[in-house]
Amino acid sequence: MPEAHAVRRDRLRARVGAAGADAALITNLVNVRYLTGFTGSNAALLVFAEVPDGAEGASGAVLSTDGRYATQVGEQAPDVELAVERECAPALAKRAAAAGVRKLAVEEHAVTVEMYRTLGEAAQGVDRVSLGRAVEELRRVKDADEIATLRIACEIGDQAIAEMIESILVGRTERHIALELERRMADHGADRPAFPTIVASGPHSAVPDHTPGDRRVEDGDFLKIDFGACYRGYHADMTRTFVIGNEPADWQVEVYDVVFAAQKAGREALAPGVETAAVHRAAKDVIDAAGYGEHFPHGLGHGVGLEIHEDPRMGPTSSGKLDACMPVTVEPGIYLPGRGGVRIEDTLVVRPPEDGGPELLTITTKELLVL
Repeated sequence: MPEAHAVRRDRLRARVGAAGADAALITNLVNVRYLTGFTGSNAALLVFAEVPDGAEGASGAVLSTDGRYATQVGEQAPDVELAVERECAPALAKRAAAAGVRKLAVEEHAVTVEMYRTLGEAAQGVDRVSLGRAVEELRRVKDADEIATLRIACEIGDQAIAEMIESILVGRTERHIALELERRMADHGADRPAFPTIVASGPHSAVPDHTPGDRRVEDGDFLKIDFGACYRGYHADMTRTFVIGNEPADWQVEVYDVVFAAQKAGREALAPGVETAAVHRAAKDVIDAAGYGEHFPHGLGHGVGLEIHEDPRMGPTSSGKLDACMPVTVEPGIYLPGRGGVRIEDTLVVRPPEDGGPELLTITTKELLVL
């Protein structure tokens, strides 16, 4: 998608110019991928505030990586100039100085103190200023191609969990279920899991981010599964909670119904212009009213994209507002230590009411199923 990447770099140039800098040095590999399409493990990107004439090339961007990836750059980022260097960031800082850059905006959150000093030595006479999280802020709102890719990632998860819940789960270990689910996602086209799959049974379901172990699933358990596929770099996220074997106990139905109602309230609160903290409160108020407030210890959700956790964050102290075309999760939970817990999570895209409201990407049923 060279055209899409060029548009993204142009949006960044506006930020760089507004900060009074002549160029930006991008060292966060996820941000390099977002701006160029390049997926290698060693890279940095120099983006000029204005596209210069002459030696720096017509793209106004120079991508540096080592010799292992020279051919890959030609395939993934054909519209940027390539500089083959092992030490990418210092080489580009030196190049910026040679090109007459007076102020270089740097991703200070993405470099070590040692690297920051090295950049100063490489670009003598160039003032370094903070770029802040400008690229991460641009990444919050996704374009149509990004949303289409994320939609496929969510479809892969839906297909995999649909197959899993048709199989017999009682007696299997949490670890085995997690590995089987990840294999099924791969079979349906996932590049890899979006994050380590969480399978938590019985009392383990009361641990929000339990690591699957050797406990075997038993009749009467809550079984909480938090998982997602990564497809072409984009991360899906979904959680479903089931009851195993027997009809659910009264307390299980009560807890599940509260989380179900809270999740619905959170989903319905998603709209452009809404404060992120207000979305969290919409779900939290439901849980508080039912008397379980102390058992909901985390934020309601987060953005997803090239990383599994991105801005915006939706929690009690989060700031900022939602905008259209932001993919986010809505994932309230109630966790009762020693007994069990419930989380219900979807990935959705924020849409205005005139476009039908939030778009649900994870369509697996949220009704309480007995497996």
